[in-house]
Amino acid sequence: MVISMTGFGRGEASDDGIHVTVEIKTLNSRYLDVSTRLPNSINHKELDLKELIQSRVNRGKVNVNVYVDKARTGEPDITFSPQLVKSYGKMMEQLRQTAGISESVNLQDILHFEDIFVKRPEDEETIKKIWKLAQNASQNALGMMMRMREKEGDQLKNELNNLIKGIESQLDNVIKLSEKRAPEAMDRLKSRLSVLLKDDEVDPERLEQEIALLVDKMDIQEEVIRLKSHLKFFLEALNSEDTVGRRLNFLSQEINRELNTIGSKANDSEISHLVVYAKEKLEQIREQVQNIE
Repeated sequence: MVISMTGFGRGEASDDGIHVTVEIKTLNSRYLDVSTRLPNSINHKELDLKELIQSRVNRGKVNVNVYVDKARTGEPDITFSPQLVKSYGKMMEQLRQTAGISESVNLQDILHFEDIFVKRPEDEETIKKIWKLAQNASQNALGMMMRMREKEGDQLKNELNNLIKGIESQLDNVIKLSEKRAPEAMDRLKSRLSVLLKDDEVDPERLEQEIALLVDKMDIQEEVIRLKSHLKFFLEALNSEDTVGRRLNFLSQEINRELNTIGSKANDSEISHLVVYAKEKLEQIREQVQNIE
């Protein structure tokens, strides 16, 4: 199955005034790389969240952000430190007496010390609830992200299919030109033989070498067969139910190798131009393959 490595998903879940939002963004990468940003209350669940992501994603860079909003519970996220309040109150009272100030210390004076407020600790039940909501929101985000990746994958599949068909078309033209060149090759061989035979002195070993060299330079049959096979496997991979990004990348390299060999062995300007056109399409394929899981 052709799945793009680029996608975005957002999921939400709520319960008893606690609202959790999860955003997942995926980008291209050779391997699976998951990074997470979690609130402190469920930071210890990072590995569990990564396992959840890995159950749906095989390759790519994945960024996961989890946000928790408890404003709807009606309880503030902060409280005060009784020890600090007492200490600051005592210090302010001593300062008042030392300075000979008659006014008494009031609440406004103590509120100037911001560190008296601390984050309210989460109880075990609330932490469990947040984690459950985070799991649900993550599943929703993953579903949305995978739908986006699959939709883009379908577009990539169609484009790659057309590009492969374009290379097949160029290859058919190469085969036709190669077949037409057979008489020309025979004429050149006869011409070369006439030079060797002009003095009625034939060196059998030299003659055999010349024939073998010319045939080897002109024959692209093996490369054509291998190239056809690679193109066939590429199209089959596009319709496979497995993740195929790495396989398509390998086949692209093999297609490039055969095209290079055909271009160098053919020794013909028309065939070289056809190979160039095919390689232009292959370059587009290689760029698109980098985005496939």
